[in-house]
Amino acid sequence: MSKRIAIIGAGPGGYVAAIRAAQLNADVYLIEKGEIGGTCLNRGCIPTKTYFSIAKMMSSLKRANEFGIQVDGYKLDGKILKERKQTIVNTLVTGIEKLISSYRNIEFIAGTAALKDKNTVTVQLNDGGKREIEADNIIIATGSYPQMTETKGVDLEGVITSDELLELDHIPETLIVVGGGVIGLEFASIYKELGSHVILLASRILKDSDKEIGKRLTPMLKKQGIETYVDIRAKEITREGHKLKVLARYKEKDEEIEVWGDYVLIASGRGPVTEGLNLEGVGIETSQKGILVNDDFETTVPGIYAIGDVNSKGIQLAHVASAQGEYVVEKIMGHKPDIVLYHFPSCVFTMNEVAQAGFTEDQLKEKGIEYKVSKFMFSANGKALSLGEPEGIVKILAGKDDDKILGIHILGPHANDLIHEGALAIANQLDAAAITRTIHAHPTLSEAVHEAALGLNDGAIHITPKRKRN
Repeated sequence: MSKRIAIIGAGPGGYVAAIRAAQLNADVYLIEKGEIGGTCLNRGCIPTKTYFSIAKMMSSLKRANEFGIQVDGYKLDGKILKERKQTIVNTLVTGIEKLISSYRNIEFIAGTAALKDKNTVTVQLNDGGKREIEADNIIIATGSYPQMTETKGVDLEGVITSDELLELDHIPETLIVVGGGVIGLEFASIYKELGSHVILLASRILKDSDKEIGKRLTPMLKKQGIETYVDIRAKEITREGHKLKVLARYKEKDEEIEVWGDYVLIASGRGPVTEGLNLEGVGIETSQKGILVNDDFETTVPGIYAIGDVNSKGIQLAHVASAQGEYVVEKIMGHKPDIVLYHFPSCVFTMNEVAQAGFTEDQLKEKGIEYKVSKFMFSANGKALSLGEPEGIVKILAGKDDDKILGIHILGPHANDLIHEGALAIANQLDAAAITRTIHAHPTLSEAVHEAALGLNDGAIHITPKRKRN
């Protein structure tokens, strides 16, 4: 007898789980009150990367003279920018809708879901009706929403989240970004190239990244032209005339500053979407981070699971939500999932891209794991120089005795594409030799990863050898 699985939420966690369940011959009910694709497709990953690609193009146009190209009179049309973003989103949404409809054992239900008990979901249909779904298992994949800080004045007109920023049909003259995490840095970097004067107020720069990467990125942001303040917190926002004023205070010194802008983007993180699900009514426990789950993503009620941004694991990445969805479905269907869930690539789309996989140095120190470090600068890579992007570094951490790759951190051109070689090595517990014995094509950016791996045992070709002490 086929299993029946009800999935609440059709974002990258939910719709991937639905498809995988259908492939394993489950009967699937996929419930979504809004758009298929969730935040990632409609208000996150895809819209921002569309803007990022245009920002990269604008950056290239500004530097055209360096490449012997004369370009005059170009300008950006904010309305066309927004239209292009929406066209790409619509294309992908339509593609996923067709993909889901191609599985006869997936029923898509448009409506708002709530849990009645451990095997029943009630749905308030978008067309006004009601329905009850009986299922053997339930997967909650409702995602997250952008949070506002408790800073005084966040309710003022012009104080916005990333959702509202992506709906603007013009480029702000001055944009103040509050937050030095992934969302804040991406929007700061993108909008600077699109033409805004950007002011960044950051408590820390990428607090979850390797400290060295954050330290190297900060001057790059300033060099890009972003007015950057670090170790500072926004204290109060006020409106004076047509401008917003942010009063900010440094954390470690008795000093305050005032900055002025047309919009203030609050990029202080995202919270789990749990309202209206009746979690408490069926006995599902939660924390501030989200729905409590075990290592198999099962909630405190057996048979009900939570994946992606809504659970308490705190990993808010679309590709991780998808992987968790596949894992849970395979467990439900009696399979042994062959997915490495706790070492995954994390990417930041700033103009100088940032990517990491595995452990940071601080994490290895906390765990008492002995390791060695190798670094290779993009300034010694021919492809990076030819692209006109020589700034950045590949940093590899490996076990001191066994050379197993423990972490890789990349800052520089196409870091978010390069990271997967390191992620593959970490997920499969490979050592440095797995990279070094592999011939890397020349001239490519991937050679920087190869050189960094060679450097773990002082074998890098394009690094000046260390002086040996007598």
